[in-house]
Amino acid sequence: MPGSVRKGEQKTLKKPVRGTIGWVSLAMINLAIIYSVRGLPLMAEEGFRAISFMAVSAVIFLIPISLVTAELSSTWPPKGDGGVYIWVNEALGQRWAFLAIWLQWSENVIWFPTVLSFIAATLAYAFSPQLAENKLYTLTVVLVVYWGGTFANLRGLKTSAWISTLGVVSTLITTGLIVVLGFNWIIAGNASQIHFSMASLVPDFTRMDSLVFLAGALVIVSGIEVSAAHASQVKNPKRSFPKAIFLSVFVSIASIVLGSLAIAFVVPQKEISLVAGLMEAFDKFFAVYHLGWLVPVVALLIVVGSLGEVSAWILGPSKGLLVSARHGLLPPILQRKLHGDVPVNILFLQALVVTGLVFVFLLMPTVSSAYWILTALTAQLYLIMYLLMFLSALVLRYKRPDTPRPYRIPGGNFGMWAVALLGLLGGVFTLFIGFFPPSQLETGSLLFYESFLVLGILVMCGAAFLIYGLRKPGWIQTAQKDEEQKD
Repeated sequence: MPGSVRKGEQKTLKKPVRGTIGWVSLAMINLAIIYSVRGLPLMAEEGFRAISFMAVSAVIFLIPISLVTAELSSTWPPKGDGGVYIWVNEALGQRWAFLAIWLQWSENVIWFPTVLSFIAATLAYAFSPQLAENKLYTLTVVLVVYWGGTFANLRGLKTSAWISTLGVVSTLITTGLIVVLGFNWIIAGNASQIHFSMASLVPDFTRMDSLVFLAGALVIVSGIEVSAAHASQVKNPKRSFPKAIFLSVFVSIASIVLGSLAIAFVVPQKEISLVAGLMEAFDKFFAVYHLGWLVPVVALLIVVGSLGEVSAWILGPSKGLLVSARHGLLPPILQRKLHGDVPVNILFLQALVVTGLVFVFLLMPTVSSAYWILTALTAQLYLIMYLLMFLSALVLRYKRPDTPRPYRIPGGNFGMWAVALLGLLGGVFTLFIGFFPPSQLETGSLLFYESFLVLGILVMCGAAFLIYGLRKPGWIQTAQKDEEQKD
């Protein structure tokens, strides 16, 4: 393998068996990762301006991420898995590569309690809405869903892809339904809660609230690079990755814009709940059309969609972390695999950490503030990883200029500079703005909010450097011996 991987480390990458999933399945995994109806109420808060926010978000962050991911995922590694770990390793070396994959994995673990609590609250709408406030019920649903997803992923990527596909189909059905109801509402002549004018379309970026909201919009569809961890199991990855990436990005942007507008048509801005905003909109629509019996059906569709999202996130970052383990950066106990590529002990470690975080999350007195502050921390950690990814893409154009790139960002090195700088500037901007809480939400003391984020970033980055510094020669020897026995 070219690049900074040492000779001894080349043996740790076993020749993969290709051809498990096609580009459509890969696009479904991407959509399960980057698109969720949970983000629709957040965008609906800005009404007609949601179009502008998503346009700016796409231009300065999502499109650069997609272009860079398409080039890197179709080029590195030439065989095997790895994703962001391999890319940063090739460009900046192993220390920074481990930090990148550690941040991708750890922010994912911190994020799980928020999405799992959303699943539990939405599921309650299907049979008993008052249970959404019951912590014992929430805890039970969260643990059953997460551990069930973990055991399902132990069966391999085909099972994970099937769950992701089912989740995406459910999510798109839900989105399609809210869009049809919303636009039918306007066509029928009903009053809209938002105004359609140039003034209501263009955000006022001189206000801090608008900047904070833009920062949230920038990361609302993050994660497109995660599917690169499955490179060894994709049919014709050099063609499949670009096609799957661009399809999933287009569908996600269109769905977010149309779905958020549909909610904003019927729910007043001040009444939109970040957790229940989507169900509030459905309640209003169904009440008018006398379709109340559909509320539990829609709730179940949203839950199935969220399950697909959780399933995709359980396996992706863990497989990236497994590659670093096979390079001797984690102890032998975390190198164990099932079905050739499922990091069984990493998945169990992840499940145990998530379980602990769920207990802490649910024991906090104000769940809403806990929900937001954990979401903010995951975004900050993820942004640091993205900065490393953009920088690596730029470095590799000069460090590995002769490496064949099946997909290359147009415009030569100038095109790469333009895309990478746009992504880097967008990432730095979002990282800075992320330290300011939104005024619409009660997040407590500003000092506590910022201290929590700074401490969280220092602890997570420090943990990566500490683990890297404590690595032992025997770890890579064990990985090499394990791979040789399987060859």
